[in-house]
Amino acid sequence: MSTLAELLADNTGLPGEAADHLQTVVAEWQLLADLSFADFLLWVPVTEDLQPDGGDFVCVAHARPTTAPTAHPEDVVGTRFTVQEHPQLAKAMREVRICREEDPHWYRDLPMRREAIPVRFHDEVIAVLSRETNLAAPRVPSPLEIAYLGSAGDLCQMIVDGTFPPNGTNATDTHTSPRVGDGLIRLDSSGTVVFASPNGLSAYHRMGHESDLVGTRLAPLTRSLIRDPFDATEVSHRIIEALDGKPSSRTEADSRRGAVVLFRALPLRPAGQAAGALVLVRDVTEVKRRDRALLSKDATIREIHHRVKNNLQTVAALLRLQSRRTTSEEARLALAESVRRVTSIALVHEALSISVDERVDLDKLLDNVLPMVGEVATAESQVGLSRKGSFGVVVAEIATPLVMVLAELVQNAIEHAFPAGRSGKVELIVERSARWLDVVIRDNGRGLPSGFSLERSDGLGLQIVRTLVESELRGSLSLRKVRTEASAARVTGTEAALRIPLSRRL
Repeated sequence: MSTLAELLADNTGLPGEAADHLQTVVAEWQLLADLSFADFLLWVPVTEDLQPDGGDFVCVAHARPTTAPTAHPEDVVGTRFTVQEHPQLAKAMREVRICREEDPHWYRDLPMRREAIPVRFHDEVIAVLSRETNLAAPRVPSPLEIAYLGSAGDLCQMIVDGTFPPNGTNATDTHTSPRVGDGLIRLDSSGTVVFASPNGLSAYHRMGHESDLVGTRLAPLTRSLIRDPFDATEVSHRIIEALDGKPSSRTEADSRRGAVVLFRALPLRPAGQAAGALVLVRDVTEVKRRDRALLSKDATIREIHHRVKNNLQTVAALLRLQSRRTTSEEARLALAESVRRVTSIALVHEALSISVDERVDLDKLLDNVLPMVGEVATAESQVGLSRKGSFGVVVAEIATPLVMVLAELVQNAIEHAFPAGRSGKVELIVERSARWLDVVIRDNGRGLPSGFSLERSDGLGLQIVRTLVESELRGSLSLRKVRTEASAARVTGTEAALRIPLSRRL
């Protein structure tokens, strides 16, 4: 399935800022779906000038509520409607107001009510939200449902006004902020609590407030419950700013009782009128405890990588000492290759020892490994190494065998492609997609010997490469001669093509 950005690019002529605004709407709209007990669908007109008259609408995103049954159990992204099939979409764009169907609409044996909410950006309607409520599951109106629907109505009107989501919304805050089900508190324009959901009330009980929240002024109450005076001032200030119409980012604070709570305050100003604020809260005490345990484990893993690196460097140093004492040139070369292989692995562990997520920047690592490989070139042959493309960041389980494979292939090219006295070049060409990493090691040397077979090769380096590619990387490797276009008989080098999956599920 295409992404929202791809669907907007394929079906509309929206400028970048307008497309970014729709991305922000989608980042925030789970809040709307949960408050509305309804599915939300984002529709855009399939015309470059964004005039819906006579054109189709295509659904480019869909959010289901976590508080009620969905109206669309199937995937509807990519569905097209004409203006005649869904007239409220064009009507909402044309009249710049929320348009609701008078009678319920039947969809696949499910009764639903549809509303069209125009999305305004810079005084222009660029899309329409469809709020579709499943009426098959009857609900008895309760204080919670009334408060949720009232808050959803205010936020939907702010979408029509172009004031929600606010400009400069941080995507990280949106994805990590509390949700409706975590805890919701509604304030009136004076900052007094008029509704608190059960989870919102429980969060404040964990912080140390024993009684009900309704009727209390939330900002000073919250300030009194937070341990650190700076955090207390920050959280209460964010609540007051929301009452003044300023959106706030996610804030975390420790209470005097030891509970850790996330806060996010959203202003409610439908049609430009102050209507109070929403405060989302979430008790993350257990999450923080687990985070601290993970940080401790992560520090232990990094220390292990550091010690493994030190031990490998010690092994490499011992091999160098042995190499200096041997009189056999063949043994000296074998020991030198062993030193290089051990050092390559040590460099991977060094990178992992400073990584926070068991991932390695392969470009940086190879910039250290490849020059070391180049040192095996003889004095008579000058071989240049270059790289085109980026490897990016890979997980630890790929990094070690991949560095070993690339080092072996580069050294193999340098040693065997160029006879003494001849200069040349070895080039790494990298292409990376979401699923695959393709690497080509190409030289302009003398080419593969006649009758060469990768499967029957008894060279240690190629045996190591084949074993790592097949068993560790689960990829494929091929070697072939490179020929000129003018004459297929003239060999101009060798090309090793390596393909490995970046996902371990492939």
